[in-house]
Amino acid sequence: MSFAGYEMPIQYAPGILREHRHTRQKAGLFDVSHMGQIRISGSNARKKLEELVPVDIVNLPLGTQRYAFLTTVHGGILDDLMVTNFGDHLYLVVNATREQVDFKHLKDYFRGNNEVELLDRALIALQGPEAATVLATINPEIWSLKFMQSQFLELGATSCIVSRSGYTGEDGFEISVEPEHCEELVEKLLCNDVVQPIGLGARDSLRLEAGLCLYGHDIDETTSPIEANLLWALSRSRRVGGTRAGGYLGADVITKQLTDGVSRKRVGLKPNSRTPVREGIKILDGSETPIGIVTSGGFGPSVDRPIAMGYVSSGYDKPGTNLYALVRNKKIPITVATLPFSPHRYYRGP
Repeated sequence: MSFAGYEMPIQYAPGILREHRHTRQKAGLFDVSHMGQIRISGSNARKKLEELVPVDIVNLPLGTQRYAFLTTVHGGILDDLMVTNFGDHLYLVVNATREQVDFKHLKDYFRGNNEVELLDRALIALQGPEAATVLATINPEIWSLKFMQSQFLELGATSCIVSRSGYTGEDGFEISVEPEHCEELVEKLLCNDVVQPIGLGARDSLRLEAGLCLYGHDIDETTSPIEANLLWALSRSRRVGGTRAGGYLGADVITKQLTDGVSRKRVGLKPNSRTPVREGIKILDGSETPIGIVTSGGFGPSVDRPIAMGYVSSGYDKPGTNLYALVRNKKIPITVATLPFSPHRYYRGP
């Protein structure tokens, strides 16, 4: 499959179902080199980036990563990303389809006051309950990392950026490595019997079970963080009454939404049958009035049922609300569900 200029495998020989379950039970290895990697250097990089994201970057501890989103003047989401503070620079991982958009946006905003570089590095992710044990056979220093912490660590013959994070809801690591050393590291990891390569299909079903957004589907420039149910990611210091409230693109729109509410919300959805409910399907209320749309949907192997996410009109977003999905002109009963579908198992320490 071609994706953002990369040839990406949907699945390997075992198939999506087995790859998904293997990641939940052992360790799955993902090639995510299509993701963009950006470095912002300069003494005021953290303060300046706060003007583009509703997140506390100024007080982000050294070696810590934080989920953030670049907002538009209209309060929409230009992209969601990960930001790490490495002291003399910030390290960003952005979505593949938004790499050039983000790079131009950042470059134009910083305008020579800071160096904004697009990095040429490979990125792999080792995810699952045995990921730490596997990676520790190469460098036991990884045991010092907790969820959303990052370090430069030697893995074999090269220095890598290693963060304890991922897109599956499991404990795991994302590893940024020089391209010429990536194949060697991948082969070393795959030599361990508990590690299997995992394709895009299982990556999608894993993130859906974890209730995580996919840019261009669940979030985009037309959706705000409040509509997307991402209030948890807005730092308290950047909200009304906070020490550095507002001051970012679209802050007036997002602040008004926090006060007045929004007309729609992203929710989890459980079809009450074995019929999959997929992206683009209309959501109806009891009187058959359209009140929303599915943005992600498929089968959840870990929960052994179809699952979905989508947007519904406010008033229909309470867990337990019974609605319908219009699948091939047939009404399929669905229920608004609490996210995530499968519990997160991030490592936060003993």
